[in-house]
Amino acid sequence: MTPYTNPHCEISDLGDRLVVENRNAARRNALTPEFYDGLHHALRQAADEPRIGAVLIMGEGDFFCAGGDLTMLITAQDMPEDARRDRIDALNDLIRAVVACPRPVIAVIEGGAAGAGLSLALACDMVISARNARFTAAYVTAGLVPDGGLTAALTACLPPQMAAQMALTGLPVGAERLHAMGVIAELTDPGEAIMAAMALADRLAAGPADAQAAIKRLLTGARETLLEAQLTAERDAMATALASAEAAEGITTFLSKRPPDFRRLREGT
Repeated sequence: MTPYTNPHCEISDLGDRLVVENRNAARRNALTPEFYDGLHHALRQAADEPRIGAVLIMGEGDFFCAGGDLTMLITAQDMPEDARRDRIDALNDLIRAVVACPRPVIAVIEGGAAGAGLSLALACDMVISARNARFTAAYVTAGLVPDGGLTAALTACLPPQMAAQMALTGLPVGAERLHAMGVIAELTDPGEAIMAAMALADRLAAGPADAQAAIKRLLTGARETLLEAQLTAERDAMATALASAEAAEGITTFLSKRPPDFRRLREGT
């Protein structure tokens, strides 16, 4: 089979597993439509071919994924609300596809994951992370709200106080703390996450594929009601937030590398 590549996504078919690499290192592997297409392609292939025992998702270079590209998000401010919702639904469809894939999906984290990159990582069945990685629900720092099912994932896997802290402050949390809470399946030394993920994929590929698919359906069924409700609620909230003065302040100041002044907006000055 001819290897699948596009500018921002490379799929390596290793026989009993697929490795999907987000190739956008210049922007810390921010999500793009090309990557969406590539990951959808890999997930369909995994579902169609019984020989594939696992899908591994990783980022090029030293960072898993920085989430949405703010240079693209800022253009959404002038879109009609329906168009903003459609753009968010593209991410939601990707999250649904990861969750629905009958093969185990493993996030391979070096450096860290932020925003929608964290949403993608937590949609996977297991996370293998370098111990120095940092994770952040960065939306609030840009005047935005979580999307990609992140509020569902955070409330499902974290105590309420920590979920609120991550979502409301955007402060990063280290991999070791998340591992202690059971959010991360395995920690590795920096640079070794892919090797540990490959070893896990070996074990999964040697297992009973039909039973694994059934187990994944059962695990997914326990959370899909909350996930679907939150995907819709997040989409609507994000579509509104993208057009707000807070988002204009947060995104433009992030891109110009200066602190946002949300207090000024609160005070109406």
